[in-house]
Amino acid sequence: MADDKVSKVDIVNNVIKLYPNTIGVFNDFHIDSCCGGATSIEEAALRDKADTEALIKRLNEVANAGN
Repeated sequence: MADDKVSKVDIVNNVIKLYPNTIGVFNDFHIDSCCGGATSIEEAALRDKADTEALIKRLNEVANAGN
């Protein structure tokens, strides 16, 4: 989608820094954003067994809503 601010190759910690409200989304999907936040969203989702597409969709909803 053209409006997407977040993609699966973005680094978890960078997304949180740019869009602080996304921390709740990462928590909801059980993504380790503390010790495991220096990796891409796709890698983190695979590692933590989260649905990557659903995660990206929700992250973009929150990022596009503003902080």
